[in-house]
Amino acid sequence: MQPQPTNSKQRKNGVLPYGLLLVFILLSAFSSLPQNQKKPTLFLIGDSTVKNGKGKGDGGLWGWGNFLPAHFDTTRISVVNNALGGTSSRTFRTNGLWEKVQVNIKPGDFVLMQFGHNDNGPLADTARARGTIKSNGEESQQIYNPIKKQQEVVHSYGWYLRQFIADAKAKGATVYVCSPIPRNTWAAGEVNRAAGDYGLWAAEAAKQGGAYFIDLNKIIADKYDKEGEAKVRSTYFNTTDHTHTIEAGARQNAASVADGLRSIKKNPLVKYMVKAS
Repeated sequence: MQPQPTNSKQRKNGVLPYGLLLVFILLSAFSSLPQNQKKPTLFLIGDSTVKNGKGKGDGGLWGWGNFLPAHFDTTRISVVNNALGGTSSRTFRTNGLWEKVQVNIKPGDFVLMQFGHNDNGPLADTARARGTIKSNGEESQQIYNPIKKQQEVVHSYGWYLRQFIADAKAKGATVYVCSPIPRNTWAAGEVNRAAGDYGLWAAEAAKQGGAYFIDLNKIIADKYDKEGEAKVRSTYFNTTDHTHTIEAGARQNAASVADGLRSIKKNPLVKYMVKAS
């Protein structure tokens, strides 16, 4: 039965027209949604250089993911740091961490990843068994994982990155791949870079998967070289750890991520960022 036109008597008696009533119901339903479902989410995944420990400055060390939200208008976008120390691009998947992130991704969201620091370990040792094949290729190797006590097919670093990209894009997300931040190791007055291995493979995997690429390794290394080894060692790191930064280093690295995002042409994430200070 078709709804009847509303006359002036109905309006005087407080009866809403059918169309307006439908709009009111839809708006009411939308306003009752949790706030984080109304706005997009930027999911961060990676290792301890993105979130060290529990993300509370354990041992005075911080990951850059803790300070990235300062570069965004968090009234318009949520920034969720799902990184976990000790993980590689392989174990973030095989230990079920990616699955927990992936289930929450919705169309219009963003995923930003940085792996590599733990990917160069052994494939099948009894301590971690987290290494990946050192390439961006399609090669694989079957191993017996002594930790999980089962057979496992291990792929290349680039292969795992491409899987993250494909999974996130299938959920309607925009994806960004970062090359791993440089360690506090130097040669001839310049910080060591990853341009010939993990930085290169990350760039290739991003291009192949249709993701944006941020050469974070280069951005930060350029800043380190300019500031000099002595200042970098004393300002951004402690005296015992050459990989994880103290708070000043994490804040600087987060700013470098933001710089990388702003440098990408037609980047849909930029509209949620605050102006650079």
